[in-house]
Amino acid sequence: MHPDPARLQERAAAARSGYPMLALGVLLVLATVAFAVLAVRGGGPALLWPAGLTLIAGILVLAGLFMLQPNEAANLTLFGQYTGTERGEGLRWANPLALKGKISLRARNLNVAPLKVNDQRGNPVEIGAVVVWSVRDTAQAAFDVDDYETYVTVQAEAAIRHLASQYAYDDGDDLPAGQPTLRGGLDAVSQALRAELQARFDAAGVVVQDAKLSHLAYAPEIAQVMLRRQQAEAIVSARGKIVQGAVGMVEAALQGLSERRIVELDDERKAAMVSNLLVVLCSDRETQPVVNTGTLYG
Repeated sequence: MHPDPARLQERAAAARSGYPMLALGVLLVLATVAFAVLAVRGGGPALLWPAGLTLIAGILVLAGLFMLQPNEAANLTLFGQYTGTERGEGLRWANPLALKGKISLRARNLNVAPLKVNDQRGNPVEIGAVVVWSVRDTAQAAFDVDDYETYVTVQAEAAIRHLASQYAYDDGDDLPAGQPTLRGGLDAVSQALRAELQARFDAAGVVVQDAKLSHLAYAPEIAQVMLRRQQAEAIVSARGKIVQGAVGMVEAALQGLSERRIVELDDERKAAMVSNLLVVLCSDRETQPVVNTGTLYG
């Protein structure tokens, strides 16, 4: 994709270290004082002209000084025209007539409060995220959008709403095998969220460093219904494992009795034994044994 020609691209400003210019400015101010003292002590009005020139020069030199902290930049504009960006830290000097708009390059956290949206199935869910971002292109951040911080906040909410509509909250029979969900595919969802955010933030010269979901839940109006559904699915799954294990245990018991020839059972008695064992093993309550004091078939 080619860059939009209407967008500004950051470029280096014609700035330099401010310490030599600070020394020059101080010398010009001292020269102004010296010329003024000489004029007062009898040098005559002729000395007022160089005093005035050195004063104007000193003011211009000192007016071009500005300070930048680490991870801070300044956009320079001259009569409404962007002239460049200075990223060097410490005392810097640039054209004294240029305006210096400072902008932070530090990483920032955006905590998007939980939003109520509909997932892929149309179920209302609450979803929130934490986004770590920083300014990459200071010219785009300052001049291509009205307020880049507000822009980031609004676009982050829009991205999260769009993301939630692309995924289901949880697994289900209606989903293709392997399709990630908001609850079960956090890595895939986080990666998709970062890509969505970056595509939206590019216009403001902002880079996404990290983005993860911080809150995920069903909306209160359906939370109880979905909770019962999850409990029912868990019970069915647990019962299936119990039955599968019980069948294996019954099979092992019958095989052990047959191999050791402890007792010979016909098909009817085997069926009764299997039924009794399955009831004992699969029941969710304690069973009461009945002792047979008669014959085997009594």
